[in-house]
Amino acid sequence: MPAHGLAEITLRPGSGEGFRLAVISASWNAEITDRLHDHAVTALKELGASVDEWRVAGCVELPVAVQEALTTHDAVVATGCVIRGETAHFDYVCQSVTDGLTRVALDSGKPVGNGVLTVENQDQAVARSGVEGASEDKGADAARAALHTLLVLRSIRARG
Repeated sequence: MPAHGLAEITLRPGSGEGFRLAVISASWNAEITDRLHDHAVTALKELGASVDEWRVAGCVELPVAVQEALTTHDAVVATGCVIRGETAHFDYVCQSVTDGLTRVALDSGKPVGNGVLTVENQDQAVARSGVEGASEDKGADAARAALHTLLVLRSIRARG
């Protein structure tokens, strides 16, 4: 069941065939990011996409790695997890990652699935990570959103 407000994206089996996507994940908060990464890869493979995988140290490193992957891939899914601490570091990291991923998507004209969790605590991260019984699966959601956007862009460009 989708979370409140989440769009239900319908992708038919095989809709990823012929597309090459990358999943790039931050290693920080590995208990969460490993699950997000694995669920994104699984979702794309189940839809027939070719998938390459990479890891970077933290979320701040995601935009530059995503930018490079977009030179050879049709779309990229970025996953990570930033948990609020006691300093303003959380705010700076969240803003720079969001701005960076948005910029590389717009600059390249290619989809970037943003599966980076920005949460207040560990419990919120777990609830969004796709663990059994979780309310959300942001890794798989970001993967499906990237593929869906890729299909929409293909449709728009075909009409041009």
